[in-house]
Amino acid sequence: MKLDHHLFVCTNQKSGVGDDVAHALKKELKKQHLKSVVADGEKYKNRVQTCNCLDLCKHCKKGSGAAVVVYPEGIFYGDVKPGDAADIVHDHLGEGQVVKRLLLD
Repeated sequence: MKLDHHLFVCTNQKSGVGDDVAHALKKELKKQHLKSVVADGEKYKNRVQTCNCLDLCKHCKKGSGAAVVVYPEGIFYGDVKPGDAADIVHDHLGEGQVVKRLLLD
């Protein structure tokens, strides 16, 4: 299980989808019990934070979603919609697998 991630979600879209994505990610962290976990006597946390701009508009996939970056890996996702939150939390944070369909080149 991989933990201790910090996700930044761009909220610079006119549609407000970034706030919706951040909310969905936070909800999924709780639902999948990955917000805070104690393993081998140590506490691990995953945190979601909004930011005004990730400066990815030129590189982001065309679409109505938001840009998300996951640290410490520095993985950039584009065109992320609230419905993608479950995959990011389960696959990336829980299993350590990149969600390839959202990956930015």
